[in-house]
Amino acid sequence: MADQNSNEGYSHDFQDRERTGSPVDYLEETSAEITPPMTYNATRPVTSNVERDRGSVGGKGIGIAALLISILSLFVMPIILGIVGIVLGFVARRRGANALGTWAITLGAISIIIGIFIAPFF
Repeated sequence: MADQNSNEGYSHDFQDRERTGSPVDYLEETSAEITPPMTYNATRPVTSNVERDRGSVGGKGIGIAALLISILSLFVMPIILGIVGIVLGFVARRRGANALGTWAITLGAISIIIGIFIAPFF
């Protein structure tokens, strides 16, 4: 086994280094990764968790309202209330209530499909 200072197996590397005049006493390759420094933005205000939670609470209330309207649209005025439920569902999703908004959108769409295609045949 070759010791660490041995340069066996690197004869082609030595020939290239001797030809170019490079030092031949080391065979390591080193590199460094650097990241750009963080910049401080004084114009952007720092928000606390309480301020972020206020937005999700408002979204949660709209999400519950959207879900109730979408459920109600399954029984009464499916097209009108279905559209209202879908619109409020998108608003709720935008304000942070993703699950409630998605359910309201889905139920509103199902209500519209049932109201247009299935209910007239009964």
